[in-house]
Amino acid sequence: MQQLTARHFADRLERGAAEARAAGYDGLVIAPGPDLSYFADYLPVATTERITLLVVPTDGDPAMLVPALERESAAGTRASAAIRLVDWRDGEDEYVPAAALLKPDGRYALSDALWSMHLLGLQQRLPGARFEAISHALPMLRAVKTPDEIDRLAAAGAAADATFEDILGVRFAGRREREVAADLARLLREHGHAQVDFTIVASGPNAADPHHDAADRVIEEGDMVVLDFGGLLEGYGSDTTRTVHVGEPTDEEHEVYETVKRAQQAAFEAVAVGVPCQEIDRTARAVIRDAGYGDYFIHRVGHGIGVTTHEPPYLVEGEERPIEAGMTFSIEPGVYLPGRFGVRIEDIVVADHDGGHRLNNSSRELHLVA
Repeated sequence: MQQLTARHFADRLERGAAEARAAGYDGLVIAPGPDLSYFADYLPVATTERITLLVVPTDGDPAMLVPALERESAAGTRASAAIRLVDWRDGEDEYVPAAALLKPDGRYALSDALWSMHLLGLQQRLPGARFEAISHALPMLRAVKTPDEIDRLAAAGAAADATFEDILGVRFAGRREREVAADLARLLREHGHAQVDFTIVASGPNAADPHHDAADRVIEEGDMVVLDFGGLLEGYGSDTTRTVHVGEPTDEEHEVYETVKRAQQAAFEAVAVGVPCQEIDRTARAVIRDAGYGDYFIHRVGHGIGVTTHEPPYLVEGEERPIEAGMTFSIEPGVYLPGRFGVRIEDIVVADHDGGHRLNNSSRELHLVA
């Protein structure tokens, strides 16, 4: 896997400035969170009331305001050569140097993660400036991935696949959902994840809740069990879902599973550059609707993934933006029968000019577990 270098971050900063310029903004204002990690290779040790702010102007060099006591950490990143550091000390008015990095009458796309107290402080010093949430102003800013990012997403997907293969060998029946979730977390770390974000284990009637976590319910013979898990490896996310069954499934359970599997495959085959994002959702939804379960597919079919596990593009009705080469996203249709059981199958997919390529390649058959 290619190592990220100073050049990668300089390219990101240049691309961010270019996209802001093309959209009519004077620059980006980036707060601690995924955007700061992406552009500056930096996150403060702890996000506190002390302001840290990266400004990426369209007509100048990037600069980052940091507390003086954190300057050394900020200067040690791979992006530091491309970013001028400006520090402030406790007791000073930090919004004075912050405002100096911006045009008094400028228009800026602002990180969603910026604390409201800091936005209000900027607005007080710069009443003529306009700020808009980056998620609305430039929602596709990080959506198209570069080859080095795709390599990291592929590695994260392969580690999640290996985790699934290993979890098939543990005991399910007679154990609590939380116990199996702990096994998933352990296995993700053993396969290289530095951070585990979620380990959903939803058994029996709990599987009918798409966002059930993992509880004290004891898994029983005859349960369908949804396993949705992921985290970060080398700074990029994994997110996969497989559904297993404890013992032999009923005919109805088998029918629902095969319906979801067909829907997932059809949606994958529909991925192509230029196709509106909503068409992938429509394709999966049509398969499930035609099988008679349309009322039980109750969420979008997918979301983007990168340095966070949920980001644009969103594959949902109403999203008419076309798929571009390098976009990475989940395809995860499901059927959820309230009070009974649920099924979901999820892969991460990268779009290219020849169609979609899965970054999850573990078996999509219905596995029987003990």
